[in-house]
Amino acid sequence: MAVEAEGGGRLARTTDDSQVAWYNDPKVRGWIYQAVTLGLIIFAVAAVVSNTIYNLEQRKIAQGFGFLDVTAGFDIAIALIDYPKSATYGRALLVGLVNTLAVAAIGIVLATFLGFIVGVARLSKNFVISTIATWYVEVIRNIPLLLQIFFWYFGVLQILPQPRDSLEPVPGWVYLNVRGLFMPAVEFTALTGWMMFLALVAAVVASVFISKWSRKRQEATGQQFPVGLTALGLIIGLPLIAYIVSGLGLTLTAPERSRFNVAGGLTVRPEFVALLVALVAYTAAFIGEIVRAGIMAVSHGQTEAAGALGLRTGPILKLVVIPQAMRVIIPPLTSQYLNLTKNSSLAVAIGYPDLVYVGGTVLNQTGQAIEIVAIWMAIYLTLSLLTSALMNWYNRRVAIVER
Repeated sequence: MAVEAEGGGRLARTTDDSQVAWYNDPKVRGWIYQAVTLGLIIFAVAAVVSNTIYNLEQRKIAQGFGFLDVTAGFDIAIALIDYPKSATYGRALLVGLVNTLAVAAIGIVLATFLGFIVGVARLSKNFVISTIATWYVEVIRNIPLLLQIFFWYFGVLQILPQPRDSLEPVPGWVYLNVRGLFMPAVEFTALTGWMMFLALVAAVVASVFISKWSRKRQEATGQQFPVGLTALGLIIGLPLIAYIVSGLGLTLTAPERSRFNVAGGLTVRPEFVALLVALVAYTAAFIGEIVRAGIMAVSHGQTEAAGALGLRTGPILKLVVIPQAMRVIIPPLTSQYLNLTKNSSLAVAIGYPDLVYVGGTVLNQTGQAIEIVAIWMAIYLTLSLLTSALMNWYNRRVAIVER
């Protein structure tokens, strides 16, 4: 229904919304655009899938993941889990995944530790310390990671002596050469191993409960409890007690040196060391800047107030500044953890058998390109989502709640 009204010398005409054509309704147009876009996406995906299936059939390439049960028939130089000669392609990919997880987990811990040191050092009032930290950040993060991996592998580790001229830091027990660091292998009896594992689990659980109790105690009384030292004592002490109680079931197997080689014992390969050092150094440079930005985001008045209460620099940083800076640090820190995990795929450049390296070998032998790439994508996506979920949970735990 149309209504005419005179106001301000002009004739205004309004139209009832029910009279507006449906194609002029913004909401309807929005739904139409979304439906058309979704349809185009579905059509594109269907066309790609159909074309891929047709090409595979034309080239008589088998489809599916049945190849994972076929015997692999190739060796893996670094296997952190059992990898027999009769292992399947699925087992080989599992070995590559474990190798990737080992580098990522150790790298995240070390990069976080080094990054926090660098970030705090950049804000130091000591000119030498702050200058060294600044140069470290500016140099390391501006050199491509792949070049750093090459530097540590070819420029540092490959100049070590050959096996027959191995260095012996501990004669008869430890050897160092171009093939790696050979150390005694530690073997526990079944009883000792299980008792130490259960003791370690009990120590971790006890540390968690002590941490919660300490927090409530501090809120109630203001008194602090040495949670860190207590947890360290439990984690070291309980497994040691379990080892003694179980009868000292420990055997050391020393590496054996021949004329041209060193075999046996525990071996740390140069590929692993080069990749880990490069990832840690590169990622720590970025984490250092994140930590510096988080600390600078905390109001300087907080530091002055803590100093007025008589706190020293160390306790101020630990108890006042860092807890408040974490809300700024954690979100970008999560991205660096994800980058480190994904950057570990550069291990293929120096022959470290990670997931991508082993998957590439499987792909060359089986021709299952689509399946291998799908496995890569699924695994890295899962790792990224799990890391993000864990960091988001931790971010909620340390968030400052205003009451």
